[in-house]
Amino acid sequence: MQQLLSFFLASNTSIPSWIWIVIPVVAVVCIGGGFAIGFCVYRSYRNKKVGTTQAQADSILDYAREEAKLLKKEAIQEAKEESQRIKNEHERQFRDRNSELQKQENRMNQKEEALDKKEEMLLKKLDQIDVQQKQLIAQQGDLTKRQQELDKSEQKIQQELERVAGLSKDEAKQILVDAMVSDARKDAAGIVRKIEAEARANGEQKAREIVATAIQRCASDQVSETTVTTVPLPNDEMKGRLIGREGRNIRALENATGVELIIDDTPEVVILSGFDPVRRQIARITIEKLISDGRIHPARIEEMVEKVKRDMDITIKDEGEAASFDTGVFGLHPEIIKLLGRLKFRTSYGQNVLKHSVEVSYIAGIIASELGLDVALAKRGALLHDIGKAVDQEVEGTHMQIGADLAKKYKESKEVVNCIASHHGDVEPMTVEAVIVAAADAISGARPGARRESLENYVKRLEKLEEIANSFKGVQKSYAVQAGREIRIIVKPEEVNDETTVLLANDIARRIESELEYPGQIKVNVIRETRSIDYAK
Repeated sequence: MQQLLSFFLASNTSIPSWIWIVIPVVAVVCIGGGFAIGFCVYRSYRNKKVGTTQAQADSILDYAREEAKLLKKEAIQEAKEESQRIKNEHERQFRDRNSELQKQENRMNQKEEALDKKEEMLLKKLDQIDVQQKQLIAQQGDLTKRQQELDKSEQKIQQELERVAGLSKDEAKQILVDAMVSDARKDAAGIVRKIEAEARANGEQKAREIVATAIQRCASDQVSETTVTTVPLPNDEMKGRLIGREGRNIRALENATGVELIIDDTPEVVILSGFDPVRRQIARITIEKLISDGRIHPARIEEMVEKVKRDMDITIKDEGEAASFDTGVFGLHPEIIKLLGRLKFRTSYGQNVLKHSVEVSYIAGIIASELGLDVALAKRGALLHDIGKAVDQEVEGTHMQIGADLAKKYKESKEVVNCIASHHGDVEPMTVEAVIVAAADAISGARPGARRESLENYVKRLEKLEEIANSFKGVQKSYAVQAGREIRIIVKPEEVNDETTVLLANDIARRIESELEYPGQIKVNVIRETRSIDYAK
């Protein structure tokens, strides 16, 4: 078209006017034809493609329908199988439950039958009880009638007796009771005096001989000693040397020994303070050696303390072995030997505990020998009876309990353990030897000069002793004599007769035993005297 137009424009020939009209028309027709041909071609292509796609879709749908049918069949089959399984499971559970219910029903039936039998037996017993109750009621009625008849007879007899005697029932009863009490007290006093006389005649002499023989044969040294708590110094200048520059020497001493040093204004004296007697002894010996040596500084102090400790261990062991050898008690555990040695530095009421234990062992052995008992057991139990005091500052509990635990720990026999635990009456003695140990302990601690007590406690004990005696009816005055080992009681002769003095002495002795703590024994001496006074005019 462009070429045609170019041709006409290029040519010099004249162009008719209709040509210019036809050319646009032809151009429009050509363009429309092109569009129509293109549309037909496109529609044909589209119809062909749509047909192919529809065929594929139909094929896919057919395949999906077949798969769906198969899945549906499988699902239905599985559902049927699951339903059958659930049904079988429920049927099995139902059968089991029915079986269990049947068993329970059988048991309930058995119990019901047993209860029915018991009910029948109870009904029979109740019938029997009703019959017996009726019989008892009838018998009670008869007894009541007889009792009423007896009461009437007794009342008549009592009225007749009161008329004849001229006394009421209560007056006659009181006279009879007073007479019986008086006779009983006289008889009791006579029996008590007779028993005491027989006991004195037969037992007191023998006991006296045994105790006297034991004390004479042991013949131990005086055991009243005190633990040394002060160290004498050659001069007051030594205090400054013990203190050291800025107190380094005294700190070294306290740290090494575990004992507090008190240096005050007291001239030429250093006071040692500590609960452990062995530590105080170590500190005392250390200070004495340092003073003698003259070299006082921390290094020398530590060196000297270690040396004294080694020497003290040897001393403790030697003292324990000496005590074991002296008493003839062998086969003791090495730790028991050490504990015995520690008792050398322990005191009780001023009495050295190791010497006291040795003395008790002597006395117990002699008493056991006189009575024909086990001497070895008595001596062993007596030697170890205060072993708990070696560590009672470090362990809680009484020294009896601590000692018994130590004896058990080191494989002592149960008889020895009982001797230790029972020597102050806290535990019941199992053997006669345990009683002998307690008696020997009292003998050693109660003899004059063996122990001391504070003045305050001593005065309180004497006051309490006189207070107990004065609280009894008929006592005029009482006096505690012989350092509280005897109480002399003067009674009113018009209120207390000779027979009742025996009962009064016994009652006061029992009261003293229950309310007072004292070493040894206290003699209760009741004195009754009648004085007749007249005047010559």
